[in-house]
Amino acid sequence: MGLFHSTRSREATCTAKQAIRRGIAPDSGLYVSDALGETTIDVAALASKGYFELAREVLGILLPDYTADEIAACVEEAYGGTFASEEVTPLVPLKQAPNADGVSTYVLELFGGPTSAFKDVALQMLPRLMARTGTGDNAGEKIMIVTATSGDTGKAALAGFADAPGCGITVFYPEGKVSRVQELQMTTQEGANVSVCGVRGNFDDAQSAVKRIFADTELAVRLADAGVVLSSANSINVGRLVPQVVYYFAAYAQLLRAGAIKAGDAVEFCVPTGNFGDILAGYYARRMGLPVSRLIVASDKNNVLFDFLTTGTYDRKRPFFTTTSPSMDILISSNLERMLYYAADGDCELVANLMSGLADGGSYTVPAEVLARIQDVFGCGWADEDQVAAAIRDCWDANAYVIDPHTACGYHVLEELPASPGTAARVLLSTASPYKFPRAVAGALGLFCPPSDFACMDVLAKATGTTPPAQLATLQQKPTLHTDVVDVDAMGAFVEHAALNL
Repeated sequence: MGLFHSTRSREATCTAKQAIRRGIAPDSGLYVSDALGETTIDVAALASKGYFELAREVLGILLPDYTADEIAACVEEAYGGTFASEEVTPLVPLKQAPNADGVSTYVLELFGGPTSAFKDVALQMLPRLMARTGTGDNAGEKIMIVTATSGDTGKAALAGFADAPGCGITVFYPEGKVSRVQELQMTTQEGANVSVCGVRGNFDDAQSAVKRIFADTELAVRLADAGVVLSSANSINVGRLVPQVVYYFAAYAQLLRAGAIKAGDAVEFCVPTGNFGDILAGYYARRMGLPVSRLIVASDKNNVLFDFLTTGTYDRKRPFFTTTSPSMDILISSNLERMLYYAADGDCELVANLMSGLADGGSYTVPAEVLARIQDVFGCGWADEDQVAAAIRDCWDANAYVIDPHTACGYHVLEELPASPGTAARVLLSTASPYKFPRAVAGALGLFCPPSDFACMDVLAKATGTTPPAQLATLQQKPTLHTDVVDVDAMGAFVEHAALNL
């Protein structure tokens, strides 16, 4: 896919390996390639390909300076025996789909990995890709991964990078604004190279601080003197984004094998998203030839993306809500910057000006022609807390299928939006196990909720006949290893201390 450069400038280019190792561009832009879409995938051949083969093909196109052997090794290490299903991301039909009007609807289960969240698909891959970025120029250099999480990225990144040779990882999460299960997943994480820290603030505060840490040239010099370089496991890292492209093709392949569609039929994807990375991967798949009729953004009460996609104005100056879908409680959607770049036909100056407006004034408005291009591909909707609870209940009553609050946002949006013209099937991306949010799910189903989230798991399991993933059910038995909490302005010092002690 050629060389990569920042969304905000073409002055400096780099290879895929360099982009992955750096995480974010020097000007705080995100790495993109102008070759996206030049090489497409043969849709007619998808039915015969399993997940591993698709991953090798997609990653081989998107990360061209990795050898075929390197990609194959990464795929085997990431997905060999680490997911509950041989399909990695299995497709489940809904018997009574919302607002289907004859269009078959499916759930794409992305939560079968070691931390029960969709982030595992990419964060089992990223450490393997990162490990192969070393060259003679940086031999012996250590990498400190620095990541802010709204709930799921943190644990998935910790699971992928714990005790990885030559790497350390520091994860920040908003104190009190993730579920108890999510918090315990992070604070009980083992690993000699692991640091976990709560932040007094929300996710946007933490994510903005991480971006400032990456832009801190004085810190970079001090760390370089100690042989350490910073990188990211957030979806701002292109190595985190591109593995997610694979499961869109995998979903289509499963639909073909099930006889639900014919090659070339258009499929609509509904994606619960806050940071815009999961759905941007669908846009990449569409650029690579996947027949996608529409990509639907499903938001929670923090509906900044809905307002943007409806009006063309992005405004982060708004109330922040803590919801039952904490991984989507985001007001600054970082990956939207990549979408703006492509929708603006690669106008780096425009993107830089928009991002400057967001940083300085808290908002920006895109030109009408850019908004029109975006609206041609993306639909949108959102759900408030009552609607999320109702969607969980409706899905269970209609399908005997349990969904988490994030997936419920998407289910509600599907109830509200009819399928776009020409759609042969609809796919709802399910981003997390319902057992990561047992209190919210049990409450939505009208079940008695004991004080302990783990007791709620037992209640939910008994009522629905489902089984909580072992890695979640056993969390309460693990010792808490990380208790640090800092103010936002102390995050840089925390990172430096962790990096210098690698």
